[in-house]
Amino acid sequence: MENPGLVVRGQAAPFSTALRSLVNNPQYSDICFVVGQERQEVFAHRCLLACRCDFFRRLLGPGVPSPVVLSTVPAEAFLAVLEFLYTNSVKLHQHSVLEVLTAAVEYGLEELRELCLEFVVKVLDVELVCEALQVAVTFGLGSLQERCIAFIEAHSQEALRTRGFLELSATALLPVLRSDKLCVDETELVQAARSWARVGAAVLEQPVAEVAAPVVRELRLALLAPAELSALEEQNRREPLIPVEQIVEAWKCHALRRGDAARGAPCRRRRGTRPRDHHRFLDLRFK
Repeated sequence: MENPGLVVRGQAAPFSTALRSLVNNPQYSDICFVVGQERQEVFAHRCLLACRCDFFRRLLGPGVPSPVVLSTVPAEAFLAVLEFLYTNSVKLHQHSVLEVLTAAVEYGLEELRELCLEFVVKVLDVELVCEALQVAVTFGLGSLQERCIAFIEAHSQEALRTRGFLELSATALLPVLRSDKLCVDETELVQAARSWARVGAAVLEQPVAEVAAPVVRELRLALLAPAELSALEEQNRREPLIPVEQIVEAWKCHALRRGDAARGAPCRRRRGTRPRDHHRFLDLRFK
């Protein structure tokens, strides 16, 4: 019977260092990418990319000319992907990890995706959390979405003031507005929603009310005191944001001194809701 032999291993570090030296090294490279809006040239080796990643194996088939344009991935993120493919390790940075995560998902690199997710959770802060939430919602990363929502619940006022909050899609904003655990009063949440809608209206060139329509139903106007609701109604006349019938429903709660728990959240207080005199009536249902 033939001796099957024995696998012996040399040192991993020098091997990894040697391969890292080939990342974006034009010497011996046989493929060039033009990446990002800055159109930076990045050099690589077809055979290595093809054997490490199905996306590149399909992309770099026979006859594909060089350079290959990849305009949607920033250069820094693409170089991080190459570093991982060449060495099976990567140096991540807080300012660019979400772009690396996005590339990992799009290229089907599950191990790199998991490394990025672990890193994001470790460095999650107020400035990063809404951008991370958007990535999580876009790519269906449920565990990351849960971590982001929990962080926003604990740091609501700070998170609502970030640029990342203003840039959330309606789909990403909805789970935030539906949360009972937000540490913020409804007046501040209404104003944050208005600021968000204004930014979206400017970007999309649509009316504020049209941009806000998918999310404003999650605002709990019945929590506002009569004077606050009157002020909101006046502001809404000047700059429509909330459907008139939604404001009428809130006035109905005041007039009848009843909530409507059977219909869900409109009268349910959040963790950060400041108490008002009428709140004692909101737990009573309409007959």
